[in-house]
Amino acid sequence: MSSAIEEEKTALRRGWTTGACATAATRAAFCRLLTGEFPDPVTITLPGGEKPAFALAREEVGSNWAMAGIVKDAGDDPDVTHGALIQVRVSRLPEGQGIQFRAGKGVGRVTKDGLPIPPGEPAINPVPRRMMTEVVEELAIQHKSATDLEIEISVPGGEEMALKTWNPRLGIVDGISILGTTGIVRPFSCSAWIHAIHRGIDVARASGLDHVAGATGSTSEAAVQKYYDLPLEALIDMGDFVGGMLKYLRRHPVKHVTVAGGFGKMTKLAQGPLDLHSGRSQVDFQWLADAVQGLGARGGKIAGEILSANTAAQVLKLCKNENIDVAQKVADAARKTAVKTIGNGDISLDVILFDRTGEFLARSG
Repeated sequence: MSSAIEEEKTALRRGWTTGACATAATRAAFCRLLTGEFPDPVTITLPGGEKPAFALAREEVGSNWAMAGIVKDAGDDPDVTHGALIQVRVSRLPEGQGIQFRAGKGVGRVTKDGLPIPPGEPAINPVPRRMMTEVVEELAIQHKSATDLEIEISVPGGEEMALKTWNPRLGIVDGISILGTTGIVRPFSCSAWIHAIHRGIDVARASGLDHVAGATGSTSEAAVQKYYDLPLEALIDMGDFVGGMLKYLRRHPVKHVTVAGGFGKMTKLAQGPLDLHSGRSQVDFQWLADAVQGLGARGGKIAGEILSANTAAQVLKLCKNENIDVAQKVADAARKTAVKTIGNGDISLDVILFDRTGEFLARSG
């Protein structure tokens, strides 16, 4: 079997952003107002020049308005909005009103500074707004029509979907955001996660917070929030991308940064990697054995067992049984990596380790 065929069979399928779906629904609805017919499928041009076609899942008309709905297909990405119905109602407005965007049911509203959209506006990001505006202007020129329109986007069930996103901590209320910069959802996109980290930092800074905490997972996030009594806006869901968070903070600093995580993830940070995903970095058991040997005779006693261990959790348990504080050794080394990466001496940085139940293990800095 050729490598090209193998790649085709194993490649993850791309999808379309909420912004692309909303743009296609806008085109279909405005076409209905102009021609009396819904195009189905409806084709749009993405910022990169690609021209996908979307099937309509809903059509509705009224006096001076039309609505079209498209079911979002996120491909093989584990997107909470996969399968969501993105509906757009386009309504005529009096002359001189221009194009206005409105958040219908299930689409969020911005309430805090620091996002690309100001407080009070629908959570419809700049690129989707531009894409919808360009579609309207193109059709208006073709049909010699005015562009005074209200574009209302709604997503049934969007309020519940938003609870599984960053929206609550970013100050976006009542629903999901209409997002996208390319129109394409790339499965398991590292860049999308890092982009979300950056926006979280922006909101924290705009809120006047001087302390943010990045956590590798929900357990360490809950633990560090309790440890420091932090507000939700101070919590950065950095996941495996500690490097992406620290490098952005180097250019957009706050006074105090905390990196929080479990023993295994922080061991990898201690060893130098800035991407803690299991597919891109591994725990070095030789490093752990050497570290424990430096902690005295008891450490030397279990160094061989550490080398044959299967998991970092197993090493932690071995060390606890021998009263060896390997967690502090890891915290100190992880902090050295983080301080070097953040590269800003004006930022106070600490690293905290928690176990799988959220119990405190060690703190450095």
